[in-house]
Amino acid sequence: MSETQEKLGAHEIAAWLRRHPTFLKQFPDLALTLVVPREEGPTASLASYQLDVLRDKNRELSKRLNDLFANAQENERLAVRTHQLTLALLKQGSAQDTLRAMAASLAEDFNGDLVRIVLFQPVSGLDDTDWLQVVAENSTHLNTFRDCLKDGEPICGRLQPEKTALLYGPRAEEVQSSALLPLPGLGLVAVGSRDGNRFYPGMGTLFLRMMGEALTAALKRYAD
Repeated sequence: MSETQEKLGAHEIAAWLRRHPTFLKQFPDLALTLVVPREEGPTASLASYQLDVLRDKNRELSKRLNDLFANAQENERLAVRTHQLTLALLKQGSAQDTLRAMAASLAEDFNGDLVRIVLFQPVSGLDDTDWLQVVAENSTHLNTFRDCLKDGEPICGRLQPEKTALLYGPRAEEVQSSALLPLPGLGLVAVGSRDGNRFYPGMGTLFLRMMGEALTAALKRYAD
């Protein structure tokens, strides 16, 4: 291509860009690769645009870093609390004390508005507790929980009305979201929240699963 043809092509491109001044908004990466003369005048507008794009990218990166940092801090707090809960459960000398420690920790350390524990077998010394229910494993009342109990994986989100009613009884209307922790062979734990966004499908359940496993291991020490 001759120098004359290159000049004509450049002029055509420049003319096209003048007719489409918002073109670079569609391709911000292209704006960042352009070399702009350090002069006063019209060329300064492109330099300003490049700076704006860089500032936007920096703000986005800063937000992502702040989010990652906040998540890391929250995960660290949860890890510490889960570890403390596990130690507290292992220090208890009976099944009833273990269950009391679990219920208290979920309410106080993990800010559960309503805590409910469902067991397949009764535990002596816990007849008058409002947070404990004893339901036979083969009871039809547990039919809606069969998948959760079978899979052994925590479930988070808004529960079906019949599940909420069984778990929370007359206070069911207070609960807008829940986390369910299955206890294989023993029952399940429910943590209810008045905040509909506290527990939601897709949220991380690693620490919930660890808490359920810790309680299961602690209770099995007292199995007949």
